[in-house]
Amino acid sequence: QVQLVESGGGLVQAGGSLRLSCAASGRTFSNYVMAWFRQAPGKERELVATINSNGARTYYADSVKGRFTISRDNAKNTVYLQMNSLNNEDTAVYYCVADRGSGQFMAVMSYAYDYWGQGTQVTVSS
Repeated sequence: QVQLVESGGGLVQAGGSLRLSCAASGRTFSNYVMAWFRQAPGKERELVATINSNGARTYYADSVKGRFTISRDNAKNTVYLQMNSLNNEDTAVYYCVADRGSGQFMAVMSYAYDYWGQGTQVTVSS
């Protein structure tokens, strides 16, 4: 069993930045594909970014490409999401997720991920 704990959410003005962190328990973190999803009020949950097990490959939703960066530190069992140039559309609960599969296939659908954090709220004010 893997536990994921997000931190770093909060209130930020439009144009500002936040860095989310997700600390994972367990000794197999380095085997997992990790990702961040988000869900805004009244909207479906959507993939924000994903990263393969060794951090060499990443994928971003078009809506965040060029503004957000996903990274990981396997020595610290932690994945990060650096968010820059935030706008009102980025307001959502952000979830850290893990896929215990191959470590290489980066799924875009939420059902592919086995473990979910509790979520952290990000609110962007204009």
